[in-house]
Amino acid sequence: HEVQMIDLKNEIQNKVKAELDKQQRDYILQQQIKTIQEELGDDPNKRLIEELKEKASTKKWSSQVAEVFERELSKLQRMHSASAEYSVQVNYLETLVDLPWNEFTEDNLDLGRARRILDEDHFGLQKVKNRLLEFLAVLKLKSNTKSPILCLVGPPGVGKTSLGKSLARALERKYVRMSLGGLRDEAEIRGHRKTYVGAMPGRIIQLLKKAKSSNPVFVLDEIDKVSGNNINGDPEAALLEVLDPEQNKAFYDNFLELDFDLSGVMFIATANTMATVLPALRDRMEIIEIPGYLLEEKIQIAQRHLIPKQLAEHGFKKNQLQFDNKTIELIIDKYTRESGVRLLEKNIAKIIRHHALLLAENNKIHRKVSPKLVEDILGVPIFHQEQAIDNNVPGVVTGLAWTPAGGEIMFIEVSLSRGEGKFSMTGNLGDVMKESATLAFEYLKAHAGDLDIDANVFKTWNVHIHVPEGATPKDGPSAGISMFIALASAFTQRKVKPLLAMTGEITLRGKVLPVGGIREKILAAKRAKYTDIILPAANQHDLKEIEPYYIEGLNLHFVDDMKTALELSLLPQKVKKPLDLSAVK
Repeated sequence: HEVQMIDLKNEIQNKVKAELDKQQRDYILQQQIKTIQEELGDDPNKRLIEELKEKASTKKWSSQVAEVFERELSKLQRMHSASAEYSVQVNYLETLVDLPWNEFTEDNLDLGRARRILDEDHFGLQKVKNRLLEFLAVLKLKSNTKSPILCLVGPPGVGKTSLGKSLARALERKYVRMSLGGLRDEAEIRGHRKTYVGAMPGRIIQLLKKAKSSNPVFVLDEIDKVSGNNINGDPEAALLEVLDPEQNKAFYDNFLELDFDLSGVMFIATANTMATVLPALRDRMEIIEIPGYLLEEKIQIAQRHLIPKQLAEHGFKKNQLQFDNKTIELIIDKYTRESGVRLLEKNIAKIIRHHALLLAENNKIHRKVSPKLVEDILGVPIFHQEQAIDNNVPGVVTGLAWTPAGGEIMFIEVSLSRGEGKFSMTGNLGDVMKESATLAFEYLKAHAGDLDIDANVFKTWNVHIHVPEGATPKDGPSAGISMFIALASAFTQRKVKPLLAMTGEITLRGKVLPVGGIREKILAAKRAKYTDIILPAANQHDLKEIEPYYIEGLNLHFVDDMKTALELSLLPQKVKKPLDLSAVK
C-alpha cells in the first residue's frame, strides 16, 4: 500500500514538473521573440495599440466614451498577449473604435428626386410614399428631428422590404437589414457580456458598425415572427428600447457597457400581420397598412418592373419578347391567387426560360407572347374567374368578398322546398356569416307584408342558403345585404336586376352598415363585367382611394337601409315558371 502511495506521489510530481517546465519554456521563448521583435522594431502589440490610438483620435465620441477607451487601452497594455483575456480586450477596443460615434451621412433632401426614385422602384402604394415624403419634408425644415419608427403591414410580395432600400437610395443614406424571423435569443439584440468566452455585441450594434453611419435606414424584417419570452430571455421586450424614440438615444448594449445613440436611425419594421406583435411594441410604431395590389396595378408592375428585370436576368434584349396587357391579365387571373407579385414574376420567368431554351437550340421564337402560348407553357389554368350569372333563377344574388389575394365575387343561392319551415345553411360558413343569414331571414319575416308575402309560407316551406365553393371557409358580415335580397327574391319569385353585385352589413332595424375592402370589391365586380353595385352609404368616402378610371362605366348605388336596397335590386316581373308559394298542403 505504501509503495502505491509513493508511486502515485512521484507520478503527480513528474506531471507538475513537466507542466512547469513547459510553461517556463513557453515563457522564455515568448520573451525571446518579444526581444527579437523589439530589436527589429516590429512589436505587434505595440503596433496594435498605436493603430487603436490612431483610430481613436479621429472619433467624435463623448468624453465618457473617451475615458472608457483610455482606461481599457491601459488595461490592454498591462496584459500579456498570451493571456485568455487579451483577445477579449482587443475585440472590445476594436468594436469601440469601429463604431460610428456621432458620424452621420449627409441627407439628400430633394423631394422631387425622392418622389421620382420611389415611383421608379414601386408602382402605387401612394399612402406609404406620402408618409415617407412627409418625413423628408420635416427633416428639411428641422434637421435634428427624431426619425419616425414605421411599421409596414401587408401580405407577402407587395414590396415592404424593398421600400426601405428605395428610401435609403432617395435619402442617400446607408441601408442595413436585420431579419427577425425566428429570433429567439435576447442577446442577439442586446449583445453578450464581455466576460463570456466568444462574447460579441448585439446585431443592432454589429450592423451599425458595418454601415459606418449613425443614421442609416434600418429595416427590421418580419417583426411579427420574433419569439416572445423563452429560456433565452425576451427578444420582443428587448426591441421595446430599440423602437422607443424616448429611450433609444441611450441604447445599452451588454457588450459595450456604454450608451449608444440610435435616435438618428430610421427604423422601418415589416410584418404580415399585427396580431402576433406585442401590444407594447405595436404602440411604439406608426403602422401603415399596405393592401394587396389590384389586377390593374399588377399589370403595370409587370410591364414596368418584372418583365424588364426577368428579360435582363435571362440574357434577352429589352424588346426581344413582348407581353401585352391581355396576356399578363391571363397569367394573373388563371395562374396566380396572391396579393403581391411573386408568383406572377415566377410565371413570367418560366415563359422567358421556355424561349431561352428555344433560342439556345437555334429555333425560331415569336416576339409577341400570345395567350395560347401562355397556356402551352404554363399548362391548364389553375384558377377559374367567376362571371356574371343569368337572372332567370330566383333567389340567386351576387355578393362581393374581400380576400388577402384581392376582391372576389361570390354567389348567394336560396332554395325553397315544401316542409315545416326549417332553415339551413351550407358552404363552409363562419359564425358571423351564419348570424347575417339569420338576421336577413328574421327581418324578411318581420316585414313580409311590405313585400306581399303571406306569413304562412314561412311555416310550410323549408329555406336553404348555400354559398358555392364549399371547400373555402367564408366569414364576415358583408354578405348580409346579399342574403336578404336573395331571400326576398326567392319568396317573391321576382327577378334580380341583371349585372348587379352588392356588399354591406345589415341590422335588425333594417340599416345597412359600412364594410371593408371596398376598393378591391368594386374592381372584382368590374372584372366580372358587372355594371351596377350596391354599397353602404357610409362607404362613400372610400372612393377617394380609387383612381377615377378604375370605376369608369360603373353605376354605384349608396344605400343606408335595406328597403332602398330592395327597390334597387328586384324587378317587378317574376321569373319564368315561378313557384306557387300560396298553395298550402
